[in-house]
Amino acid sequence: MAKSTKDMFDPQKFLAKVGTGKAILTFRKNQLVFQQGDPADSVFYIQSGKVKLTVVSEQGKEAVVAILEPGQFFGEGCMNGHPLRISTTTAMEDCVITSITRESMMSAIRDEPKFSQLFISYLLTRTSRIEEDLIDQLFNSSERRLARLLLLLANFGKEGSPQPISASINQETLAEMIGTTRSRVSYFMNKFRRLGLISYNGHIEVHNSLLSAVLHEKPVLRERD
Repeated sequence: MAKSTKDMFDPQKFLAKVGTGKAILTFRKNQLVFQQGDPADSVFYIQSGKVKLTVVSEQGKEAVVAILEPGQFFGEGCMNGHPLRISTTTAMEDCVITSITRESMMSAIRDEPKFSQLFISYLLTRTSRIEEDLIDQLFNSSERRLARLLLLLANFGKEGSPQPISASINQETLAEMIGTTRSRVSYFMNKFRRLGLISYNGHIEVHNSLLSAVLHEKPVLRERD
């Protein structure tokens, strides 16, 4: 029995091809994808590379709010009626990104259950991560926040082996993401390396011992600032 068109729909192929309301864009390292305050009329999907989302306060203070990898969406605020971008997105390395207009996203969500499931799953995961980040900021020391961030960036808890953290994610970026100073991050990173929890080799390698320290609240991560 022949499969229907909907049964044959592949969300990944849909996102990887140019089509109505879709474009495949390339960005060089440090190139802006969009800036805070720009008109918001499309959603983006990362095919390859990494991007960082930053926000700037009225006082001019900048903070990194997320680092996104292949398989993740961003700019989805336009789906909820936001007319302007509330953050700035910058390529951290060379990227290939699919741009999808709001109208095309709405059509795909309405007409293609598999795509709708993929997008909803992403939104639920993103919401859960934001809640965890808020709890982390409220109750954990900056040392423990840094340890958790390193584990997340190394993809601990996901399928496959932990990944080295790209050299493009420097100590200043880490400091902005956990809400502390670069000097504090440098101190903690040297401490983690001295204790064998991480190592440097052009990039950061996170060891299982750091996960054990976080899970079991070992003294190295117990004190508050």
